[in-house]
Amino acid sequence: MPVRIDLTQITFAEPIYLWLLVLPALLSLLWTWRLLRRRYDLRALAKRRLIPVPERFALVGDLPFWLCLIVASSLLILALARPRGPATAVRRGGIDMVILQDGSASMRVKDVTGDRWQRSVRFLRTLGDSLSWNQDRIALALFAHVAAPQIRLTKDPNTYFFFLDHLDQEPPFRIDDATTWDTNLELGVYWGIRVVERDEEIHGKNTNAKMFVMLSDGETWSGEVANSLKQAVSKNIPLYVVGVGSLAGGALPLFHDENGTVVIDPEVPTTSRLDRAGLQRLAMAGGGQYFELDRDGDRHIANTLIDAGRRMAPSLGAVEESEELYWRFIVAAAFFPLLGLVFLRDKPELWLQLLGGVAATGVVISLIG
Repeated sequence: MPVRIDLTQITFAEPIYLWLLVLPALLSLLWTWRLLRRRYDLRALAKRRLIPVPERFALVGDLPFWLCLIVASSLLILALARPRGPATAVRRGGIDMVILQDGSASMRVKDVTGDRWQRSVRFLRTLGDSLSWNQDRIALALFAHVAAPQIRLTKDPNTYFFFLDHLDQEPPFRIDDATTWDTNLELGVYWGIRVVERDEEIHGKNTNAKMFVMLSDGETWSGEVANSLKQAVSKNIPLYVVGVGSLAGGALPLFHDENGTVVIDPEVPTTSRLDRAGLQRLAMAGGGQYFELDRDGDRHIANTLIDAGRRMAPSLGAVEESEELYWRFIVAAAFFPLLGLVFLRDKPELWLQLLGGVAATGVVISLIG
């Protein structure tokens, strides 16, 4: 949320400390007297001493260092008074992120750590941890041959993580059901649209930016996914795709009939590989972007997805708030002694002043904290 601070209307939460500014004011008068006295002494010395070589004297000597200390002490006193400035913050809408999680049989392939399903759930935890959950909402729908919405759009992280805690080992679709052995991406996108439409029917229009995030290996497409994609694009809902699995692939689980006998179908492949090219085409058609677990870092993918949603979110106007400014004064107070060290030539004095400045800054920070 971008913030613009009006420095012309600064107020102080602890104005009682402002009387301490009398001390640097008196020191400033003393510093001015010392400067004038030095200039007078230099002129007097130049008149009294007669030497064959012109003698040069520094005009101000180490006095700039002491001036920097006076300025730093003034800034620290202002920091103690807790300055605050009225700020204008531009609020932006949140994100409505609908996660479309593949739960088909191929997601049980063990070509990644654990298996593809468990790897997806670990990423979903990272994604949930990366959201602010203030205005952001998440929904979750699983799909194989059929789709099963699990979570409606919610701002409650407990609901989201409750699902992940109870389905982190395997998907709810039974491996012995024939419908589990199909990946109907069209139905997954369709139910994502239905989740958004149902939320609008119940709660009305929402200003949050809408986006779909699909986690899949892309194996065994069915249905006309282009139809659902066109519908999503028409509603300005881009589809971001996260690929799960490896190009080398792995063995598919065995399918058993009602009697527990292993069924071998020559038309069904025995291995499953990540369909990277197909998922990339899917993301391009959906107006989103393609990512791949274990090729890109989980935190990087999560932050990129959230940033993409933030960019789509509309502005909700400006709001007035109070911004703490004391830390800016502390930073400025630390800068001036460092600047003054340039004018010191005596090394022991230099180190003593440096240690004293660090100690004074530490004391002020502890008082403010």
